Amino acid sequence: MVHISGFRKIPFSLSRQELLLVAITMVWGGTFLVVHIAMRHSGPLFFVGLRFVAAGLLTLLLFRRSMAGLTRLEFRAGLSIGVAIFLGYALQTYGLQTITSSQSAFISALYVPMVPFLQWFVLRRAPHPMSWVGIAFAFVGLLLLAGPAAGSVALGKGEVATLLGAVAIAVEIILVGRYAGRVDTRRITIVQLLAAGMFSLVLMPVAGEALPEFSWTLFACVIGLAVASALIQFSINWAQKTVSPTRATVIYAGEPVWGGLIGRLAGDRLPALAIVGAGLIVVGVLVSEWRPGRRSQRKTARTQPLANHVEPSQAEI
Repeated sequence: MVHISGFRKIPFSLSRQELLLVAITMVWGGTFLVVHIAMRHSGPLFFVGLRFVAAGLLTLLLFRRSMAGLTRLEFRAGLSIGVAIFLGYALQTYGLQTITSSQSAFISALYVPMVPFLQWFVLRRAPHPMSWVGIAFAFVGLLLLAGPAAGSVALGKGEVATLLGAVAIAVEIILVGRYAGRVDTRRITIVQLLAAGMFSLVLMPVAGEALPEFSWTLFACVIGLAVASALIQFSINWAQKTVSPTRATVIYAGEPVWGGLIGRLAGDRLPALAIVGAGLIVVGVLVSEWRPGRRSQRKTARTQPLANHVEPSQAEI
C-alpha cells in the first residue's frame, strides 16, 4: 500500500467498483474524439438526443422488468439528473464544433473543483481552503489551454460552452450523490437517459436546428456512444453507492489525460503553453481534493455511501 502525505491511503488492490471507474475514465477519454468527428455530420442537439434516447432504449430492453417498481422519487430524480445530463452534454457537444477533443477533455474536467462551490451555494457550507487553491490552478490552466488557440489569453464560444457544460456536469454529480442510496440503479438510469435524450430532441425546433442528412459515420458514432452512455451511467450509479468522493475524484482525474492522449494519437497538436495549462487543470483537480494532515481509514474510503457524504466534491458522469 502506498501513501502520499495529505491524501487517503491508496492500495494497489482496488475494489471492483474502483476498477470499473478506472475503465470508465478510459472510455470517457475516447468519447471526446468520437463526438468531435460526429459534429462534422450533425448538429449538437440531434446528436445528443439520438445518443441518449438510443442508450435509454437499450437499457430499457435489458432491465424492462424492473420498471414495474418505478417510484415517484426515482422518476423525479431521473428527470432532474436527465436535465443536468442534457445540458452538460449538449453544451460540451456544441463546444466540440470549434475546439479540439483534447481541449474539451481538459476543460470538462473542471467540474471536479466546481462541485464544492455549487454545494456552498446550495448547502451554505463553505468550501475547504484547498478547494480554493484547486480552482485557482484550474482557472489559470483554462486560460493557458484556451489562449494559444485564440492567439491571446481569452475564451472563445467553444471554450465558454464547454465550461458551462462542466457546471452542468457538476450539478449532475451532486444530484446523483443526493439520490444514489435511495433509488434503484437500473430504473433511475433508464429514466435519466431517456429524459436527457427527449429534452434534446424537443428543443431542436426552438434552437432552429434541422435534421441532418443520413451518414454512416454519424450512425456508427450514435450507436457506439449509445452503448457507451448506457454502460457509463449505469456503472456510475452503481459504483457511487460505495466509492467515496475523494477516491472517485482521484480516479476521474485520469479522464482528461486519456482524452488528451487519444486526441494526440488522432492528430491533435496542442501548443506547449496549452499543454502546461492542461497540466495545471489536472493539478487543480487533485489539489481541490487534497486535505493536508488528514488521514482517513481505508474502510471509510471504501465503504462510505456517497449519498451520506456532503463534504467537498462528489465525483462523476
